[in-house]
Amino acid sequence: MTQPVSPPRGSTDKVPPMSELPAWRTLAARADVRTLSLLGVLVALIVIGGITKPDEFLDTRNLQLVLTQASVIGVVTVGMTFVITSGGIDLSVGAIVALSSVWATTVATQEYGFAGILFTAVLVGVGCGLVNGLLIAYGGMVPFIATLAMLASARGLALQITDGKTQIVTIDGILKLGERDSYVLGIPPLVLVFAVVTIIGWLILNRTTFGRRTVAVGGNAEAARLAGIDVRRQRLYLYLLSGLCCGIAAFLLIILSGSGQNTNGNLYELDAIAAAIIGGTLLSGGRGTITGSVLGVLIFTTITNIFALNNLQSDVQQIAKGAIIVAAVLVQRRTAASST
Repeated sequence: MTQPVSPPRGSTDKVPPMSELPAWRTLAARADVRTLSLLGVLVALIVIGGITKPDEFLDTRNLQLVLTQASVIGVVTVGMTFVITSGGIDLSVGAIVALSSVWATTVATQEYGFAGILFTAVLVGVGCGLVNGLLIAYGGMVPFIATLAMLASARGLALQITDGKTQIVTIDGILKLGERDSYVLGIPPLVLVFAVVTIIGWLILNRTTFGRRTVAVGGNAEAARLAGIDVRRQRLYLYLLSGLCCGIAAFLLIILSGSGQNTNGNLYELDAIAAAIIGGTLLSGGRGTITGSVLGVLIFTTITNIFALNNLQSDVQQIAKGAIIVAAVLVQRRTAASST
């Protein structure tokens, strides 16, 4: 009986197909491909901006403006990424930003100075997140309905507080943060805050038990419950986190605009969801990426800036964003189908 002959020591084995690789290596490979693809898109947009408007787009002030504008919606997107990863959705983030900004800039609040405005903005954001979390986690409401109700309520309350008027900030400490003199090595303070929130968000999602529980709840809530995870409490914490991010974003918006308006945060919910989706966060839950979401924010902000510099109408911008969202969802569906 002949024994099987082993291949020579110097021979090379065939590389196993993606389906035969360990799960963690497959996910890592796909994540790297997504990240590189997004970086490629961002670089392509920078090249387009440099070609169409080289003097204006590549100017240091314009690049600082792009990063500053990305910071506000970027902080909101970090919170949205956690919510979507858990299988939820939050349509109220823009309205919460508006309510937090106007509540923090009333005459009564400004009497307490810088700390009073910051504390109020964060407190209102967390409070709204608490209401959303209680309704969804313990009230049994569908996230779409609960957050839609919060959207309408928060917008209405913001309008009632301001009476449709712009509330001007008079605190010097806040106004100075929006000036160039406060930049650190040429980096605006808002960008630094965004960077800190992004790093903390990445660490929480990828390196903590809280992040693993978030992914587990989004992947299969019943299996997560049977594994000992308190699904309801986890969902409550996630909407609290989303509200916290909205409060921080509202404070950044106050610094950026020097005022509080009931129209602040308009369509932030759509921009945050879109950025998370094109970044690779699965809309049905179970997979999320902070890095991809941040790249998605930068892509959308760069597109908006290029369109503005080239005097293109806003409706064309919305059409372009819509096309990108559709393409990203189709890619997700194809990727999910190929992995099964």
